[in-house]
Amino acid sequence: SAINFLERLCLTWMFFFMMCVAERTYKQRFLFAKLFSHITSARKARKYDIPHFRLKKVENIKIWLSLRSYLKRRGPQRSVDVVVSSIFLLALSIAFICCAQVLKGHKTFLSAAYNWEFLIWEAALLLFLLRLASLGSETNKKYSNISILLTEQINLYLKMEKKPNKKEQLSLVNNVLKLSTKLLKELDTPFRLYGLTMNPLIYNITRVVILSAVSGVISDLLGFNIRV
Repeated sequence: SAINFLERLCLTWMFFFMMCVAERTYKQRFLFAKLFSHITSARKARKYDIPHFRLKKVENIKIWLSLRSYLKRRGPQRSVDVVVSSIFLLALSIAFICCAQVLKGHKTFLSAAYNWEFLIWEAALLLFLLRLASLGSETNKKYSNISILLTEQINLYLKMEKKPNKKEQLSLVNNVLKLSTKLLKELDTPFRLYGLTMNPLIYNITRVVILSAVSGVISDLLGFNIRV
C-alpha cells in the first residue's frame, strides 16, 4: 500500500508538473502578444520600455509582419501541444469512466473512494483546460487586432491632406496596409485547444461515446429518455 501510494504520488506530481510547464508557456506567449500589440503605440511602448515604430513605411510593415510571425512561432510548440492533448484525452477518459459508473449504479457512485479520486482529477483537469483556453484566446486576440492597421490607415489619410507632395508614396503604404489586413483576416483562425476541435477522429469519438454516456446518465437520473 505504501509503494502504491508513493507511485501514485510521483505520477501525479509529474503530470501536474507538465501541466504547469504548459501553462507557463501559454503565459509567455500571452506576454509576447501583449508587448507586440504595444509596439505601434508611443505611450504604451514608453510605459513597457519596448521599441516603438509607426507603420508609415513599407519597410516598417514588413518588419511588423515578420516580427509577428516570429513571435507566434517562438518557444516550444509540439511538446506543449502533446501535453495539452494528453490533458484533454485524460479528462475525456475520466468523464467516460464516471458516466459508466453512474449508469452502473448512481446511488452507490459516491460511496467508492476511487470515484471521489476520479472527480477530483476531473475537476483539476477542467480547471487547467479552462485556464489554457482563456490564455490562448487572449493571445489570439492580441495578434489578430486589426484595429492597429486601421488606425495606421487613418493616420496615412490625414497625412495625405497635410503633405500632398508625398501622396503617391503614402498611397503605396496604404495599399500595403489594406493587403496586410486582408491577409491577417484570411490566415488567422479562432483559437482552438489541440485535441477536440483540431482532430476529427477525437471529435467523432467525443460526440459518439461521451455524449451518449452523458445522455444515458441524464436519462437514468430523470427516468425518461433524453437524446443529447
